[in-house]
Amino acid sequence: MEIIKKISALTQKYPRPVVALGMFDGVHLGHAEVIGRAVEIAKKIDGTAMVFTFSNHPLTILDEKSAPLMIGSRSLRREIFSELGIKILIEIPFTKEFSKKTPEEFLDLLREKISPAYIVTGPNYTFGRFGKGNGRVLIREGENYGFKAEICPAVTVEKKIVSSTKIRALIAEGNLAAANELLGRNFTYVSEVVHGDKRGRKLGFPTANLEIADNRAMLPNGAYIVLVKVRGKIFSGIANIGDNPTFKVAKRRLEIFIDDFNAEIYGEEISVSFIEKLRDEKTFSSVDELKKQLRDDLSAMRNFLRV
Repeated sequence: MEIIKKISALTQKYPRPVVALGMFDGVHLGHAEVIGRAVEIAKKIDGTAMVFTFSNHPLTILDEKSAPLMIGSRSLRREIFSELGIKILIEIPFTKEFSKKTPEEFLDLLREKISPAYIVTGPNYTFGRFGKGNGRVLIREGENYGFKAEICPAVTVEKKIVSSTKIRALIAEGNLAAANELLGRNFTYVSEVVHGDKRGRKLGFPTANLEIADNRAMLPNGAYIVLVKVRGKIFSGIANIGDNPTFKVAKRRLEIFIDDFNAEIYGEEISVSFIEKLRDEKTFSSVDELKKQLRDDLSAMRNFLRV
């Protein structure tokens, strides 16, 4: 998949673009439906499947205090787009200047730079200044701008509409199973390994430490069974989210014990997929009590993943 970070003329480079429009935070089941439909149309017309999106949420510019916590990282979103069959990702920053574009100016931009044959969106997609553009506008104006528009219906699970807002709420309340169901995959946190206090190594359970970014959605404190992708390989592991009350760590963080793994990975990006919660965060009265709990967690994780 080719990634384009600045809009330039693509009209001569790629035949019959089919463009999926949206923020696609988390790339949940509803997003996958939109992207899958774009890929399907592109195959039918021998065209090019594209996504046009932003590298930052528009609310970070329009109303920063209202900007939602992001479900997934940019790198994870890119990986999923590629897996779904997208060939070209146009991922540009949303700026104050861009926010001033009217719906007509945005459609002019698409025609001039991309010249889409089809545009595919979800039912709640809006565009242009004050969000005045929507699916009805795309369908009405498509002929004037040289494209056909298709608005995918909302995806439902057990009669409930799948949305990023709902998934954020499920993650915050710790309903991991329901969040994973609406995502269509396991909730995943991707970040760079940073240096920690190295207490885990002294306890016999060395951990990879990840900072929890302020703008990212995260599960409640506790221990979780996870799958960890490191250097392209998948390992089982245990994630601990919290303030580490036994040692009174000041900032909430994510510590990962990766089973059967001992390489140095400081500064490397790893992917942590949450499978099941093991227990709530605890304060231990002694190091020996903590070590026993860690051994119990390891046994529980291995037994769970063996089933």
